[in-house]
Amino acid sequence: MIANERLTAYIDSLDQGYPSYLQQIEREARAASIPIIRKEIQSFLRMALSMGQPQSILEVGTAVGFSALLMCEYAPRDCQITTIENYGPRVKTARENFRRYGREGQIHLLEGDARGLLSALEGPYDLIFLDAAKGQYFHWLPDMVRLLLPGGMLLSDNVLQDGDIIESRFLVERRDRTIHKRMREYLYALTHHPELYTSVLPIGDGLAVSVKDRENGGRIGRDQKEETGTAHTSQ
Repeated sequence: MIANERLTAYIDSLDQGYPSYLQQIEREARAASIPIIRKEIQSFLRMALSMGQPQSILEVGTAVGFSALLMCEYAPRDCQITTIENYGPRVKTARENFRRYGREGQIHLLEGDARGLLSALEGPYDLIFLDAAKGQYFHWLPDMVRLLLPGGMLLSDNVLQDGDIIESRFLVERRDRTIHKRMREYLYALTHHPELYTSVLPIGDGLAVSVKDRENGGRIGRDQKEETGTAHTSQ
């Protein structure tokens, strides 16, 4: 665990909860051992949606549709959500859930490999929620930045690997070493990207919150302009 379990349980106990249908989907998913975003991430997502009021959302990693339906509850009524899932059985369940709760006109589910689908999307999106194959985050990043609206937010879930991210790769189980290496590369790329401001939060299994620079050229472009301006002033 990243955070103290008792403290996490206390914080979770303060939450007011969600509509009963979301609770039902969550119970069904957990009973089938299908991963659902953790309570802390649910709360953060709800807050981010309430603040940002996004009109267009992209989600990578639909699973059974829980997080997409959660976003429908707290995003503006006319918000459109595009969500991507590669695993057939989960696609079927997600579509059924979207129909069951009357959201099939608001949530557009794309089935297939995310890398190919992302390259074909045009965007832009106000908010992107990344919650899929962790070893692929790094490869998807160029499309994430391209598709994100200036001032938009990219939320990358499960980036701290239950705290293992700080361990030497030789202390990580052999089968997890590739993901460990790629996630470290992804976090470095996020925090050093010239167009993103990123904060990594130790909530849930780790959440990286990135905001795309509103100015053309990103931070590097602006920093260069400032240096040029200083040079002109001193001459």
